[in-house]
Amino acid sequence: MDYDVVIAGAGPVGLLLACELRLGGARVLVVERETQTPRSRFGSMGARAVNTPSVHALHLRGLLPEVERAAAMWLGGGAGLPEFEPGDTGERPEIFVGHFAGIGIRIDRLRPPGPGEEFLGAGVIAQGDLEAIFERRAAELGVEVARGVSLTAFESDADGVTVHIGRPIRAGWLVGADGGRSTVRRLAGIDFPGVDPVFTGRQAIVDLDDPGKLVADGWQAGEHGSYVVGGWDDGSGPPRVHTVEYEVGPDRDAPVTAEEIQASLRRVSGTDVRVTRLHVGTRYADTTRQAETYRRDRVLLCGDAAHVHSPAGGQGMNLGLGDAVNLGWKLALVARGAAPDTLLDTYTAERHPIGAWVQRWSMAQTALSTQRGPRADALREVVADLLDTPDGATYVVSKIGGGWQHYDLPGDFPLIGHRVPDLPLSDGTTLAPHFRSGRAVLLDTGTGAAEVAAEWENRVELVTASPLAFPDQRLAALIRPDGHVAWAATGGELPGLRDALTTWLGTPL
Repeated sequence: MDYDVVIAGAGPVGLLLACELRLGGARVLVVERETQTPRSRFGSMGARAVNTPSVHALHLRGLLPEVERAAAMWLGGGAGLPEFEPGDTGERPEIFVGHFAGIGIRIDRLRPPGPGEEFLGAGVIAQGDLEAIFERRAAELGVEVARGVSLTAFESDADGVTVHIGRPIRAGWLVGADGGRSTVRRLAGIDFPGVDPVFTGRQAIVDLDDPGKLVADGWQAGEHGSYVVGGWDDGSGPPRVHTVEYEVGPDRDAPVTAEEIQASLRRVSGTDVRVTRLHVGTRYADTTRQAETYRRDRVLLCGDAAHVHSPAGGQGMNLGLGDAVNLGWKLALVARGAAPDTLLDTYTAERHPIGAWVQRWSMAQTALSTQRGPRADALREVVADLLDTPDGATYVVSKIGGGWQHYDLPGDFPLIGHRVPDLPLSDGTTLAPHFRSGRAVLLDTGTGAAEVAAEWENRVELVTASPLAFPDQRLAALIRPDGHVAWAATGGELPGLRDALTTWLGTPL
């Protein structure tokens, strides 16, 4: 084999997956048809919110501080959102923390989160900046990235995959992280059912002859669509404009021009605003499709190759990052022969339902925002009233933040399937740094679990310091490399621990 895994696509999802695979000891090649490396904020249009599951994963791998710095720089170094303290009931400023179908949600309408509750992520980051962070980490880990290289064909057999990238190479596994029009998905014959678009969105960084002709106060809705315009928080760049029109636009592959952005702005704003320069622009639609399965034999799908939907709510990239973190450690174990390939069946089983939920959430917003007329206006008024209540605002923001996401894993212990918090430990450290290696973590505070897991010592990091939240409790927990609790027990009984170790980490050496 030339490589254990070949990944098609060097976007954030493909690069993060490559990092996860390398942490697990797999030999990885990433191929990317584009020749450019990640670009500056004026050279790419992607701006992505980072939600709670993504923050959790980045924190476990030690990447969160760099992402937070890049997010602050992209936003102009602003002070960010005020922090909540559990039980805080004080007044908070009129700041909008999100929206549902363009209806803003005020931070002062949220119920303060209780202990363990999570609402918000790390902010908004330019996609190019996030790609650059992941590419640097991939280089540190020894990932090989080949740019200007297209995957044109592959043949899969019982032992591996022959991938054609101008020359044939041999790998154990192939992952398509190559976007919504995935070549890998098409060649694998994986169905991609869904619904066609009803609107066209355009985003651009532009120079305007008279920005004052546009209303710079949140989303502005009109008969033909809506728009929002804003500048950089530090005043360092030209305006950013975003339009949504309730019709299907030109082919997505057609280049975006200044004339197209200008015409769209004029239609939705009813002004004669003039675009004098287009720095960068992009076009999208609300096409909603999901692969019937994320795996076929030795081929897997990740990110937009597995699911596409409207970008409303900022869920798409986070969904893909969740795919990468879920798949990486599993595929590394299988590729190295440490676990059977049946472990990969849990990838579709765990990620497909979350992808389907995100798509329903996105389609609900599309239905609410694109319908016109008195009935639709009345419905939006009702939703706006609900979002102006503590229960309504808190519910929607918790869904946007993604803190609800968990996996239905076997076991009765309450934490099983959920992300483990970064627990403070009795030795003065916290739990998260123990995940830097990409291995599973076994927490054992005097239960004897460490002895049971001794045969898996090269796949498990042992933590014996007690969580400060449970100072006198004998606790054992097996936490997967992605931070989700796979098994847990209290007291001296350890029912099912050996089975859990075998299920998630393979047979012992």
